[in-house]
Amino acid sequence: MREPNRSASRRATPFVIYLVAFFVVWSTVWVAGVYPWAVRRLGDATLAYALVNLAFRFAIWVLPVFWYLRVVDRVDPFEYLRLRLRWRRGVAVGVAVSCINFALAAWRYGWPHWHLANITWNSILSTSILIGFFEEIPFRGFMLQKLEEGFGFWIAATISSVLFVGIHVPGWVLYGKLNASNVAFVMVFGMIMALLFRYTRSLWAPVVAHSLNDFISAVLFHL
Repeated sequence: MREPNRSASRRATPFVIYLVAFFVVWSTVWVAGVYPWAVRRLGDATLAYALVNLAFRFAIWVLPVFWYLRVVDRVDPFEYLRLRLRWRRGVAVGVAVSCINFALAAWRYGWPHWHLANITWNSILSTSILIGFFEEIPFRGFMLQKLEEGFGFWIAATISSVLFVGIHVPGWVLYGKLNASNVAFVMVFGMIMALLFRYTRSLWAPVVAHSLNDFISAVLFHL
């Protein structure tokens, strides 16, 4: 009985190290370091700021996952993350869910009105089109599946959603946006993305739904 426990511990150790490193680097390097500087020096509506944002998200959120899967787990990252198979179904479901999301938002807030002030390089690139790709790769594609190997889907979905809330906390605290409403919304959103991933077995469903959700809320309805 002891040998399997030691083996499981050895398998878990690199993943725990990854989680700690991910949260520490994002919180210290970007949230408390580069972000305030970039907003102050570049302005958060400029193309330069959007490119800096994209570069840091790619370097901290995406590249380490691909490196981990290739070097530590020795698997094809695209296969493990489910970016190849069932991609048409994933995109279709993601678009369908987004249409429902838009309809509910229009019913609640009325028809959206465009404001040029809300249409910036960052709102289109970093917080809309690419945000689903950057955030779903580590949280649903990687963390959810790694946790599911040891705990099963529902526990894994809950833990990964708590972690998803956790990565937002430093920014909320730093800029005075930590409240029960934000925590509850992000927790529920994480669970929905996990369910989309489970249903379609394609990461493209949560990627598309996540990106379009942020576009609908931030750009169309200015929420």
